[in-house]
Amino acid sequence: MNEQNLETSPIELTPPSAGYKNRSTGLIVFGILTILLGCVCALFVPLMIFCQVMAAKVTGAPPNFSTILPGVFLYGILAVVLVWLGIGSIKARRWARALMLIFSWSWLITGIVMTVGMAFWLPKVFGNVPSTGTPGRPAVPSAAIRMMLLSMLVMSTVTFVILPSIWTFFYGSRHVKATCEARNPVPCWTDACPLPVLACSLWLIFGAPMMLITPLTGHAVMPFFGTFLTGMPGAMLYLAGAAVLSYGAWALYKLNRRGWWLIFIALCAFFISNILTYARHDVTELYRLMGYPKAQIEQIQKSGIFTGNHMMWVSLFSTLPIMGYLIFIERFLRRKP
Repeated sequence: MNEQNLETSPIELTPPSAGYKNRSTGLIVFGILTILLGCVCALFVPLMIFCQVMAAKVTGAPPNFSTILPGVFLYGILAVVLVWLGIGSIKARRWARALMLIFSWSWLITGIVMTVGMAFWLPKVFGNVPSTGTPGRPAVPSAAIRMMLLSMLVMSTVTFVILPSIWTFFYGSRHVKATCEARNPVPCWTDACPLPVLACSLWLIFGAPMMLITPLTGHAVMPFFGTFLTGMPGAMLYLAGAAVLSYGAWALYKLNRRGWWLIFIALCAFFISNILTYARHDVTELYRLMGYPKAQIEQIQKSGIFTGNHMMWVSLFSTLPIMGYLIFIERFLRRKP
């Protein structure tokens, strides 16, 4: 994250500059837009339930709502948080600006990774669409396939790159910061921690309940140093992971270096475990243990994306940036005298 946009000094607050431009109107506009984003996220909850019911009718099997539990939780939490942040932005609260800056940066970084991944993944998926028709399955014209691919990439770019860039630019403005400090001069909890560290703490807090939800879905399968843990051992490992994330989040917010070391060591162990496991096992084995339908596993195998040792490389390129970020925020933590 850009140090110019994410402030790095806790508590050391200065009065807003007299030359700042009042951005109260912009805070209201972006607050309303953020609330609307929250409403859109809320709509995904009943939509996911509806899709699960319809899929069950097509297959003739009872709906398995446990499979959509993580998604329902994710969109439900996002809806509540975005509405709350939108209201805070309208009121020009300094905590809302800080959290919106963290959220917009997270949205942007995740969106860039997702869009690049889609640009790599979608052509392979659409490549499996038959170009010749069958009696029960008409052919899909290649021009239509290219149009669908282009449309999905454009939509992803707008939703996950352009929009968060606008949010990041607005809430990272010094004028917006000064406006919030002028209208809400009393220091709050977000001022007690540098924003790069606060961002990491919030990510960990968000990850802890996601770890707790996974065993409830009945899919508690975890890569573990060359094998997969399932059942009770897998569930216990998820619970331990949630405990590590929770303590690490609290310790980092307090700028305690023990929390940083705990998360760094846990991340290294997780990385080594994934490398050893996916070097020996195909990811489709993980899906089988999780109880995914055979037809869905066959589609994954046809795509050829996560088969073989591809997941080992995915683990490598997804873990190293996180390690780099942890090393970056280490400078803001308190050292023993």
